[in-house]
Amino acid sequence: MSGRLDLRRGVVVSAVPLTVQIDGERRPAWADEVLLGPMREGDEVVVNAAALDLGLGSGGFDIVHVNVTRGLGGGAEGDAHVMKLNYTSLQHPVEPVADSSAAAREDIPVAVLPLHGHLAPAAWAVAQARPGIRVGYIQTAGGALPGSFSRDVAELRERGLLSGHITAAPSYGGEHEALSTVGALDAAATALGWDAVLVGPGPGIIGSDTDFGHGGMAALDSAHAALSLRLPTILSPRLSSSDPRERHRGLSHHTATVLELLLAPVTVAVPEGFEIDTSGRHRLAAVPVDLTGYAASGLPTSTMGRPLADDQHFFEAPLAAGALLASADRTRRP
Repeated sequence: MSGRLDLRRGVVVSAVPLTVQIDGERRPAWADEVLLGPMREGDEVVVNAAALDLGLGSGGFDIVHVNVTRGLGGGAEGDAHVMKLNYTSLQHPVEPVADSSAAAREDIPVAVLPLHGHLAPAAWAVAQARPGIRVGYIQTAGGALPGSFSRDVAELRERGLLSGHITAAPSYGGEHEALSTVGALDAAATALGWDAVLVGPGPGIIGSDTDFGHGGMAALDSAHAALSLRLPTILSPRLSSSDPRERHRGLSHHTATVLELLLAPVTVAVPEGFEIDTSGRHRLAAVPVDLTGYAASGLPTSTMGRPLADDQHFFEAPLAAGALLASADRTRRP
């Protein structure tokens, strides 16, 4: 059974970092300024307090639902008429990215990421292996839905390590909008002219104690979307050398489940010296990685509070996937 919204009134006491005061308590908060506009000190706001009160790790802050002081913004510009966040109080029109009618499709390679922490090392490895490559990111379900939430995306775009950012439904707020992951991949291979794609969930993967009801299953959907378009498909496995949860040490149960359920073979990228039993169903590619180079890059080097030195396998997997993605051939379909 679903619970009710935990909405409370508060006041912005700091805009950077965003902090709200509720009943005398100062609480960290986040606002999707793409939808809500800027937050300023003294603004009266309504926040969703559920995540902070539950003590969630990556979601441990209040989310601003509406800025009462500044109002609702006054509607969308342009002729967009397709909705995202349909039939919620935050539904808004978007203009979907162009489809395959725009150009002939290229068979561009796709690397499926199991969680957002793989994005920065994978993008860095792609650029190191093939300078100038146009690689973009498709954000899917499985984690945070707002495209503006990821600091990694903003930094990778600023550094030129990503050529673009598509948010595929139900995600929203990227540079381009797509109503499905298949549609996003198709646009990447046609209208946008990307050379390669990284596809995976936003920050804060959704966890649970079930076999299939967690954010890691988004990788299954993304891989099937790429395979349905006959695009070369690489899977970046979730690995760990020190996760305190046994189910995530070595090969995470998230990735093991995806490999078991996939309806067609993919290429699984692993760092040299790491073995995965795919029971002959998938292709294993062992790739040398530059962990030292990435550690010096200035990009994120911790996962769930563990530094790179304590969990090298976590970072080696996306570095291998990125290097393999950069070496994959791109061909035009007749």
